[in-house]
Amino acid sequence: MKKLFLTTLLGLSLALSLSASGKGEFEKKGFLTTKWCAENDLFADCRLETYHCGSEGCYKEWLPGEPEKMEMVLFVHDEGKFYEIDPSKVKVSELLEKAANRNEVTIIGELESDGKTIKAIEFKAPPPPKKSFFKGCL
Repeated sequence: MKKLFLTTLLGLSLALSLSASGKGEFEKKGFLTTKWCAENDLFADCRLETYHCGSEGCYKEWLPGEPEKMEMVLFVHDEGKFYEIDPSKVKVSELLEKAANRNEVTIIGELESDGKTIKAIEFKAPPPPKKSFFKGCL
């Protein structure tokens, strides 16, 4: 009986230590856009130039060779706020191709100490919308 109790206790302590080591993982689901678009309530209508230089119409003043001003955020509908995304550990090209200006994007990573930034480790994008065929008069 003591052996059973000790092995159960050992198993529980091992399970708790494993779950405690993974507590740094953070997961949020929302709309992936840029900070400028989220602040101006432009979601599906957000222009792609804001991913490159930071605001609408910024390409007019931006010169080739200047660094990008990419400020991606995840707007969480339930909370009514956005989290800044640090995409240093994911492929930014894949993130932009599969998840830019899309809803139901899940960002998995670590929440920084400021509580506003997610250091992205991976992401899950919803499937692309189905192709439709329009029948009718214009």
